[in-house]
Amino acid sequence: MNVLLDNFPAFRDGFIGTLSITAVSAVIALVLGVLIAGFRVSPVPPLRFFGTAWVTLLRNTPLVLLFLIATFVVPEILFPGMSPYVLGSLALGFYTSSFVCEAVRSGISTVPLGQAEAARSLGMSFTQTLRMVVLPQATRIVVPPLSSIFIALTKNSAIAGAFSVTELFGWQKTMSDLGHSIVPIFIWVAIGYLVITFAISGIFRLIERRMEVAR
Repeated sequence: MNVLLDNFPAFRDGFIGTLSITAVSAVIALVLGVLIAGFRVSPVPPLRFFGTAWVTLLRNTPLVLLFLIATFVVPEILFPGMSPYVLGSLALGFYTSSFVCEAVRSGISTVPLGQAEAARSLGMSFTQTLRMVVLPQATRIVVPPLSSIFIALTKNSAIAGAFSVTELFGWQKTMSDLGHSIVPIFIWVAIGYLVITFAISGIFRLIERRMEVAR
């Protein structure tokens, strides 16, 4: 208990850092994931190829390697001076977007083909059909796997601590370097992650219940 009380400001900053990078990365992953899922079911071959390449490349690349590229390669070539927090958020968001994409695409595949054909017969474009007809119906199917994906994202955010991002696992490393006992440190770090993951699980459970009522 003393390790937390004596270093509470640093623990608080680490917890907020984890919460922040998780939220920002989740938004990036959700936006990109839905967009790439649209590419993957698009009637335009170049878009389908881009979507397939995006998912295949990111899902089969180790997350640590993405962090290394984001931290050491991207600032040298594209965006010099970009903060580790932004680079870490982008690496996490891009990586997770490939999993979001596949979850959304699976949800889209459950919508009967006749729904899209009926929309097209009314003169709707592909984008309008996807946005107004297909995605609203696919959302009920997509919500449960998204919960698991964002919980995994929270745990993956620990890697950011090794790349100069302030978060819970970085606090653990700092406390260990200061000579504190490792067991209570890991207990408090685990509690911090559990609070966030339980909150995510609860939010998605509420969304699922609301979708069931709407159904």
